[in-house]
Amino acid sequence: MTKPIDLYFWPTPNGWKASIVLEEMGLDYTTHLINIGAGDQFKPEFLAISPNNRMPAILDHDGPDGAPISVFESGAILQYLARKTGLLYGTSERDRVAVEEWLMWQMGGLGPMAGQNHHFNKYAPGMGHDLPYAKDRYINETARLYKVLDTQLGKHEFVAGDFFSIADISIWGWASLWEGQKQTLDDKPNMARWLELMAKRPGVIAGRALHADKRGGAQTKTSQDNMFKPRS
Repeated sequence: MTKPIDLYFWPTPNGWKASIVLEEMGLDYTTHLINIGAGDQFKPEFLAISPNNRMPAILDHDGPDGAPISVFESGAILQYLARKTGLLYGTSERDRVAVEEWLMWQMGGLGPMAGQNHHFNKYAPGMGHDLPYAKDRYINETARLYKVLDTQLGKHEFVAGDFFSIADISIWGWASLWEGQKQTLDDKPNMARWLELMAKRPGVIAGRALHADKRGGAQTKTSQDNMFKPRS
């Protein structure tokens, strides 16, 4: 009997990618919480799985050739599980190219820009760094990226085409937090439609709800240091 996949997780937009894809694929998994405010991401046993001290990560006991494999980086997790199961990657090479284009768009563009948007608008002022230029820079770049997304969703039901894929999963977590990113959907009707469609999917609902009670809460100097200060 195959053991469940081990999911190393905290309820953030990147963490949701892994929990949602596992739910959407109907895969059995066991959750191991990595409290990034408490510094769990720096523990040696987690670094052995995720050397970049970031979650999510997974350990699949039934990896290639039946041997266990660990995978870190949320985009790599999505691709690995899509290849493993044959799900959520489209049905043709053209589909896969489109999925990978939008997956990389999220990993290299929306994720970093929206992440900096969150940091400079939500966290930095409380840490004594209220920087109007940084706020404007990332608010404006997030808005530009969402217009790109809205244009694409005006052509297809889902991001990579008329099929649900790991590209949608990768983008949804960040896009669902548009209000906190100082954005509007008034000029993005296609994105608004897609967000409503995504929010009704049982896998998205279940993956987003995983340990949702751990999300938010007051920040302390220690938690801020653990989340934002590099360690050598």
